[in-house]
Amino acid sequence: MKRRRTILLTLAALLGATLTGLPAGPAAADEVEQLKNGTFDTTTAPWWTTSNVTAGLSDGQLCADVPGGTANRWDAAVGQNDVTLVKGESYRFAFKASGSPEGHVVRAIVGLQVSPYDTYFEISPQLTVSGDTYAYTFTSPVDTTQAQVAFQAGGSADAWRMCMDDVSLLGGVPPEVYHPDTGPRVRVNQVGYLPSGPKNATLVTDATSRLPWQLKNAGGTTVAHGWSAPRGVDVSSGQNVHSIDFGAYRKPGKGFTLVADGETSRPFDIGTGDYEQLRLDSLKYYYTQRSGIAIRDDLRPGYGRPAGHVDVPPNQGDSNVPCQPGVCDYTLDVTGGWYDAGDHGKYVVNGGIATWELLSTYERELLARTGESGRLRDGTLAVPESGNKVPDVLDEARWELEFLLKMQVPDGGPLAGMAHHKVHDEQWTGLPLLPSDDPQKRELHPPSTQATLNLAATAAQAARLYRPYDRAFAAKALTAARKAWTAALAHPAMYASASDGTGGGTYDDTNATDEFYWAAVELYLTTGEKQFADYVRTSPLNTADIFGPTGFDWGRTAAAGRLDLATVPSKFPGRDKVRQSVVKGADRYLATLTSQPYGMPYAPDGNVYDWGSSAQVLNNAVVLATAYDITGAAKYRDGATQSMDYILGRNALNISYVTGYGEANSHNQHSRWYAHELDPTLPNPPKGTLAGGPNSSIQDPYAQSKLQGCVGQFCYIDDIQSWSTNETAINWNAALARMASFVADQG
Repeated sequence: MKRRRTILLTLAALLGATLTGLPAGPAAADEVEQLKNGTFDTTTAPWWTTSNVTAGLSDGQLCADVPGGTANRWDAAVGQNDVTLVKGESYRFAFKASGSPEGHVVRAIVGLQVSPYDTYFEISPQLTVSGDTYAYTFTSPVDTTQAQVAFQAGGSADAWRMCMDDVSLLGGVPPEVYHPDTGPRVRVNQVGYLPSGPKNATLVTDATSRLPWQLKNAGGTTVAHGWSAPRGVDVSSGQNVHSIDFGAYRKPGKGFTLVADGETSRPFDIGTGDYEQLRLDSLKYYYTQRSGIAIRDDLRPGYGRPAGHVDVPPNQGDSNVPCQPGVCDYTLDVTGGWYDAGDHGKYVVNGGIATWELLSTYERELLARTGESGRLRDGTLAVPESGNKVPDVLDEARWELEFLLKMQVPDGGPLAGMAHHKVHDEQWTGLPLLPSDDPQKRELHPPSTQATLNLAATAAQAARLYRPYDRAFAAKALTAARKAWTAALAHPAMYASASDGTGGGTYDDTNATDEFYWAAVELYLTTGEKQFADYVRTSPLNTADIFGPTGFDWGRTAAAGRLDLATVPSKFPGRDKVRQSVVKGADRYLATLTSQPYGMPYAPDGNVYDWGSSAQVLNNAVVLATAYDITGAAKYRDGATQSMDYILGRNALNISYVTGYGEANSHNQHSRWYAHELDPTLPNPPKGTLAGGPNSSIQDPYAQSKLQGCVGQFCYIDDIQSWSTNETAINWNAALARMASFVADQG
C-alpha cells in the first residue's frame, strides 16, 4: 500500500495521475527530433508563452521577461505543444538556459498539454547568468500526439529574464543506464554498533568461497579478524554477497573500518553516543514541521522561517477554512499541527499514527525494563515549550494533538463527532515554496471513519499520558475520543475517495476494522471500561495474524492496538494470548532478518519494495523490540538493534537513509522548504530526517527516468524530484524515533 498518492503535475490543473512502472521497450532504430525550431535562428514560432510573459529573439536565443509576483511555477511559462511521444521509447531532453539575475529556478517539463496535464519528465535547474547546458534521458509511459515541452518560470517575487537555446527532444536514443555510486563493497552501519550488541556487515563480491576480514581501529591497527560466510545471490539486490560477523569485538571507539576482499568500508563507531543523539534529532525533526508558528532560528539554527498558514498574505490561512464545495456549510479553525511530508497538507490519518508512535516512544520509557523516561524529560528537545515541567516529547506531540481535535465536526450536525480526513491546498504547488509563501486556497475534505478513529485512538492515549501534567487537557482529549468513537460506530463505512488527490495525498483506505480495534484498545487502556474491553475481546483482529511482511503503517493500524495492549498494564482478559501473538510475530520477523544477507526484518512479497520501505523496516523492528520488552530474550533485542544497520548504511546502495548520519547519507529529500538542492538559500532536511527509501513502483517521473528495471533495494535515488522514493514524512520519522530510542536504551 502506498504511503499516499502524491503527484506533482504541470500547469494550472495539476490533477493527480499515478504513473506505473514503465516498460523497458527497445529504442527506435533512428534518432528523430520531436521539436520544431529549437535553435531560434530567425523566429520564436511555434513556441508559445503565457499572456504575462514577453518573449523574443536575442542573439540567436529565445529570451523571456518573466514578471514578479506570481504564485506558482506554471503561472509564467514558455512552451511548445503537439509533440509526439511513443510509449516505451527513450528520449533525450536537452537545452541551454541562463537567467538574470543569478539564482532563479526554471521547471522544465515534458507532459500532456491537455487535462489532466500529466507530467512524464521534469527537472528544476537553478540558472546562472553565464548559462549552462542540460541533458536528460527518460522513457515515455504513453503514446500521444498531444505532448508538451514547457519551461515554467513563475513563482518569484521579483521579475527576471530567462534565455534558452538549442532546445531538443530527440527520440530513438538508447535508454540511459544509471549507475549509482555505491562506494566500497564492504557495507556497514556507518553510524555505530553497540559495544555489547550484534555487529554484522555485508560484503559484495564475486567470490564463492570464504574470505578473510580485518577490523581496524582509527589508527589502522588490526584489532580483530576472521572469515566471511558466503551467502550466494541476495534476492533483494541481485548481488552475490558474504556476511561478516565481528560481534565478538566489544571495545568502544571511533573511526573503525572493516577490510575484506581488498576493500575498506566507510568508517563507523562502536559506542552508544550516536544513538542518544539520534533519539533526540529524530524527535527534533517535528519542530521544523510545525504549521502555524514561526520557527525560531535560535532553537534550530539555519531553519528559522516565518509562520505558515496563519492568514498573513500570501497565505489564505488555516484559521477559517471552508470545506470543499458541497461538503459542509461551516468553516473551522485548523491552525497548528505538523505539515505531513514535503508538501503543506495536514492529514488526520497520518497525523494519528505518527502521534501514536511518538506517544508510545515516551510510554515505553515509562514501562519497559530498559526504559529511561529521563532521557525525554523537559528541556531535551529545545522546543519553545521547554521549561514548562512537561516532557518535551509530550509538548511536541501536543502540537499535533491540538490540531487533530480541531478537525472534529462540531456539534449540531448529522456528522457531529466525526473528523475531517484532511486539509490542504486546492491545487498542487511547486518546489521550492516556504509554507509562509503558499498562496493557495485551503480546503477541508470530507470526514472519514478512519480519520475519526485515528482521533479517537490518539486522544484516548493522550488522556492517560497527559493526566499527570494537565488534567484539563487530558479530560478534553478523552471527551473528544468518546465522541469520535460514538460517531464512528454510527458511520462505520465513510471512506476517503481514492480520486481526491488534487492538491494533496489521498490516504484512501476501504477497511476500518483495524482502526476500530486500535481505538477500542486505547479507550479501554485509558478508561478500563467493559464496553471497550468487550469490543476488543470480540474483534477478529485481537489475536489474529496481523504481522505481515510489510508491517504496519497508516493503513494497517491493528498493530498499534496490539502492541499497546501487550505492554500497557491492564486487567484485560486474555492478555497473555495477546502478548504471545506479538512474540509470534517477532519470531517471523527474526526469521526474515536471519534469512536476509543485509540483515533486515523486511522481505516483501515478490521483492516489491513498498512506498516508505525504510519506515516499514523500522516498524517491523518495533515488533522485535516489543517482544524483547515482553520476554527479556536477548535474541529479540539483538534483532531489533541489528535492524538499524540497514537504515544506517548496511544496504545495497551503501547509504544511510538518515540525514546527517553516516559518511554517505540521504540529504536531498523531497520537500518544499528543505530544498537546498533547488535553492541554495534554503537548507537540506534537518539532521535526523528519514528518507522514504526504495520503492519498486518508482511512481515519479524523475525516478522513472533513472531507475527502470531496478531490483528491490536499488529502487531509490537521493534527489528532491523523486517524491516516490525520497520524500520525508511525519509517520516515517516516528518509526525512526521509536527505534533510535530503543537502541539508545540498550547501551
